[in-house]
Amino acid sequence: MQITQAHSSGENAAASSRPLVVRLHRDDDVVIAREQLIGGTRLPEENIAVSGLIPPGHKVATRAIAQDQPVKRYGQIIGFASRAIEPGEHVHIHNLAMGEFDRDYAFCADARPTPRADTPATFDGIVRADGRIATRNYIGILTSVNCSATVARAIADHFRRDTHPESLAAYPNVDGVVALTHGVGCAVDPEGEGLALLQRTLGGYAVHPNFAGVLVIGLGCETNQIARMLETQGLTEAPSLRTFNIQETGGTAKTIAHGIEIVEGMLAAANRVERQPVPASHLVVGLQCGGSDGYSGISGNPALGAAVDLLVANGGTAILSETPEIYGAEHLLTRRAVSREVGEKLVARIHWWEDYCARNRAAMNNNPSAGNKAGGLTTVLEKSLGGIAKAGNSNLVEVYEYAERVDAKGLVFMDTPGYDPISATGQVAGGANLICFTTGRGSAYGCAPTPSLKIATNDALWNRQQEDIDLNCGPILSCEKSIEQMGAELFQLMLDAASGKRTRSEIHGYGQNEFVPWQIGAIT
Repeated sequence: MQITQAHSSGENAAASSRPLVVRLHRDDDVVIAREQLIGGTRLPEENIAVSGLIPPGHKVATRAIAQDQPVKRYGQIIGFASRAIEPGEHVHIHNLAMGEFDRDYAFCADARPTPRADTPATFDGIVRADGRIATRNYIGILTSVNCSATVARAIADHFRRDTHPESLAAYPNVDGVVALTHGVGCAVDPEGEGLALLQRTLGGYAVHPNFAGVLVIGLGCETNQIARMLETQGLTEAPSLRTFNIQETGGTAKTIAHGIEIVEGMLAAANRVERQPVPASHLVVGLQCGGSDGYSGISGNPALGAAVDLLVANGGTAILSETPEIYGAEHLLTRRAVSREVGEKLVARIHWWEDYCARNRAAMNNNPSAGNKAGGLTTVLEKSLGGIAKAGNSNLVEVYEYAERVDAKGLVFMDTPGYDPISATGQVAGGANLICFTTGRGSAYGCAPTPSLKIATNDALWNRQQEDIDLNCGPILSCEKSIEQMGAELFQLMLDAASGKRTRSEIHGYGQNEFVPWQIGAIT
């Protein structure tokens, strides 16, 4: 990546030295505006003048591009010219479109030995009796069906520190009691994929290390019977995993009282924890990007990728996800697969999504969103190429389906939708004990019981919404810091958050409403 200097007639000497655009690869047909560019601005190193207004984060053509010709960014195809494009023109939805092209999967071609840290990093974690490592210490209330959501919320509300401070006053080591409710669980095929996904998700949360205790509440007549869910997930009731149904308990008021009583019985044991230094190899970090912009693939995502490489070097695990948002860039991951089998698993998930979209009369290019496009992203190909930068340069060691338990060390992939709450819910169900979430447009997101760090891609977002952001990667764009420097800062921030430092989303109370299991299949 290089920063290209730009000049505009009449500018003073100080202003003329400002870096105005970013070139990401020598073969690119576009450069990225670092700030708004006006018509007539000269880009001497590109030997062009800007034509018209170019918003921040948007693309400028550096050469003439004929209609139907491919357009490259990151040295890769991001789309095809829908009409002839002149040098200096704004390249966006009005002249760039999706198109089909062959990808060379070149399985394992770029896989390399994984470097190891000279001095392994540590964080202050919570060691459970069975050896699992937690980054937080919650009691969770899960629901088998939407019908039990209201009582679950009422039970959790009884233990809110802001409204009922006395309820947890004697338990300072308990981070809170959270209700994770959802809108499904009935009127589905009892043997279908949709129910299996929901049960796998709930099962993953039920055994998540960040929960000291879990209560599961059902209605009683739903398709998603609690006993069957426990059976399919290999779970049994225990002092730290309790269940009951509203119909058996006798109604709403009795259910809420009974739930409060059960949670109160879990608190003393939950409070008997102490943090202690543990290796960073116990970190399982879910990678997310939401509200992406034209800078995401230049600053925030590459910085997160650099932090991921440090995490992997320390023996930890990073989960890349959002399959529709690696579409068109998956060949860059298959090249890093440790085996052809792993690479083929990823390609199989891509094909599943192509079929899934076709069955539902949708298109993979439904993504980017309106906000993504306003921020400079034009096609899903462009978004995907920036998105995989979150994965750094580490080998791809395994591919998982949604909410499957992640047991491999290193960089892995989990098949999820691109919608952040659904994607992160799957990652946490798989065992993620930390989420890192980059954003260029802005985000207000949390993910109980797992802390979520939010990373801004640019100074403007940081200045506007820093109460919700944990780290600003804008200094990469202004050349004040390198990607490697920001990656090292982010890795330390990961260790701090895993050690108990509250993230911005935790301070604001986010996390319960963002539990969104993937709903798939017919509802009858």
